[in-house]
Amino acid sequence: MANTARNERIDMRVNAETKLLAERAAAALGCASVTEYLTRLIHDSAPKVLQQRAAINLSNTRFDRFISACQDENATPSRRILEAAKRLDREGF
Repeated sequence: MANTARNERIDMRVNAETKLLAERAAAALGCASVTEYLTRLIHDSAPKVLQQRAAINLSNTRFDRFISACQDENATPSRRILEAAKRLDREGF
């Protein structure tokens, strides 16, 4: 089966120092080109960045408080919680 994926372009301008730095780093990693180097950086970095933005990290204390609040059937959500829930609904979450 033939690869039908189309290559896309990303055009960018950088100063001479940044270009030289990228060329040196590409050579140090054995990349054939700056494009290969930048592609490698994107594939290595982008999933980590996206995961960090999607994850919620809580301390053990805050997690315990969250679980406790979720289990308290008599608790009334604060105005800020209700506003946040409405915002999430508007954003499609």
